[in-house]
This record gives sequence, C-alpha cells and structure tokens, in this order.
Amino acid sequence: MAQRIFSKEDFTKSNEKEYQLEYKISEIDEGSDLIIERLTEKGDYEVVQAPLRKSNDKVFIIWDTPFEGRILFDL
Repeated sequence: MAQRIFSKEDFTKSNEKEYQLEYKISEIDEGSDLIIERLTEKGDYEVVQAPLRKSNDKVFIIWDTPFEGRILFDL
C-alpha cells in the first residue's frame, strides 16, 4: 500500500463545524480502499473512520478538528 502523510496545517475549514483534506482522485484513487490513520501522542497510528465526500475529480476527508496522520491506499 502507498501512503500520504498529512499535518494539521493541511486541513482547511469547510464550515463552522468541520475541517477537510482535499485530494485529487488521481492522487489517492477513488476512496474504496482508503485507510485514514491519526498519529497518537505515543507516536503510533490509530485507524479513524472519517467521512469522505467526492466531487468531480476530488475526494474530501472530513473531521471536526485538524490532526496529524496518514492515508493508506492501493495504487
């Protein structure tokens, strides 16, 4: 599996209650095999079930607060 590391700064505020990460579908595929992991204080990763939204050629990963983490996906 391939991975993409992201930081808190990569999130953009989409409305008053949520933040989002934006990727092109060509970068991470269509989302069927995406695994989203949050970096813990211990330095380990834990899997989170973040909502995904698709629009045209983009995938948006939604969360209530920005966090450090990574996306695992099939190429």
